[in-house]
Amino acid sequence: MSGDNYFLLASLPALGELGSPPPIKPAYLLERVADAGGNRSLLEAVFLSDDLLQRQAFLSGEKQEAEPAVLTLPQVRNEEPLPEYLLSASSDEMGRESTTDALWDGYYRYVAALADRMKSTFLNEWVGFEVSLRNALVNARAKALGLDPHPFMVAVDLGGDLGRFTGILSEWAAAPDPLAGLRVLDQARWEWLWANDDWFSFGDDEIVAYGAKLMLLQRWNRIGGKTAS
Repeated sequence: MSGDNYFLLASLPALGELGSPPPIKPAYLLERVADAGGNRSLLEAVFLSDDLLQRQAFLSGEKQEAEPAVLTLPQVRNEEPLPEYLLSASSDEMGRESTTDALWDGYYRYVAALADRMKSTFLNEWVGFEVSLRNALVNARAKALGLDPHPFMVAVDLGGDLGRFTGILSEWAAAPDPLAGLRVLDQARWEWLWANDDWFSFGDDEIVAYGAKLMLLQRWNRIGGKTAS
């Protein structure tokens, strides 16, 4: 048990339900974490996923602004190259239908390697969950269009059984609009985080789980057009 983690976790504000305002911003949480500790790099790995989503939305014209926690604004705007560790981690064993798929493949592999190196059980299980959920969605969308899903899947070896998402995907498919569908998916993510957050351990994994929950609150804060405190 880390005494530093105990005092840090005890000082962090409680998080509300999904959709409630985030009490702090991800960048502030990073500042609170000791720079010399491994938990900062673990947190950055989680927050990087939201940065990549913001980058994707910005480059597609869906969003005009971004507030990354790990990437720089020029990297989000594609004015500077992304970190080399994202690009070098990508596997070229299977053909990629898009550079976006290749980037996410590289991201997931980077996170999995970091989790192994830092012996983070939570991060390892989190990336497996995220990969599986993404590929389950790819599978459902491809089948609906009569396409082969395999060229669009990423980091398949890091994921697990896609069948566990059958109920979630049924609810997602029945959603009245894309935003409601996204809410179904993020609610599943939210529930998984609370079930796997290593609560009251005061270890690095508990801090990373807190950060992953905070990231979801921040995402829905952006979607709702609200301002985080």
